[in-house]
Amino acid sequence: MATQNEMGVWDHVNELRQRLFKAVIALVIGMLISFIFAQNLIEFLAVPLGGTTNLLAIEVTEQVGVFFRVSLLAGFILSFPVIFYQVIAYILPGLYPNEQRMLLLFIPIATLLFLGGVAFAYYVMLQSALPFLTTFLGFQTKPRISNYIDFVTNLIFWVGVSFETPLIVFALAKFKIITARVLIQQWRYALVVIALMSAVVTPTPDPVNMGLLMLPLTGIYLLSILMASFAK
Repeated sequence: MATQNEMGVWDHVNELRQRLFKAVIALVIGMLISFIFAQNLIEFLAVPLGGTTNLLAIEVTEQVGVFFRVSLLAGFILSFPVIFYQVIAYILPGLYPNEQRMLLLFIPIATLLFLGGVAFAYYVMLQSALPFLTTFLGFQTKPRISNYIDFVTNLIFWVGVSFETPLIVFALAKFKIITARVLIQQWRYALVVIALMSAVVTPTPDPVNMGLLMLPLTGIYLLSILMASFAK
């Protein structure tokens, strides 16, 4: 019996290793593809600031670092469906057939949610935050390209991840860790958590931009309640 259990554990470890390897390969392929249009992506990310002419490079290797950072983010976005599938595929064997079918539907849903968060961060948050940041106290700012790209990619990534909350809540509800009733009862605490998350992720300290993120996160919380109600 001990030998069988040990073999079972090693089978799981080997399966996890294979899934991680495939996810990494997908990410590398996504990055390689992103190399082709990384320059265009940098110019696209600089649009809210008025273009790359408003960015400054000081260090010799700074532009190279920016190139790879943008390629990494773009590669992750391109490979996200594959990465998410590897996560799903790892836990599928332990589920019932109807649960497996439902979980497979999460792949396009998770992709759309992540892309929605990316679009919201770029088209809404950056467009409103950058004018405030670059003209604060009346001083015109010309940021370093590494600082700006780090700021933009971090914002886009974490807002995209935050939009995955409904699926996380569904998984927790499926394992009976949380229920829709509890989420409804604890809505006040949820608003506090959403406010704290918005304060951390939001690039500016003003309440307007914080509210811009709180509004969709509140909607996501309501969607999470709905998702939790389906997890029976």
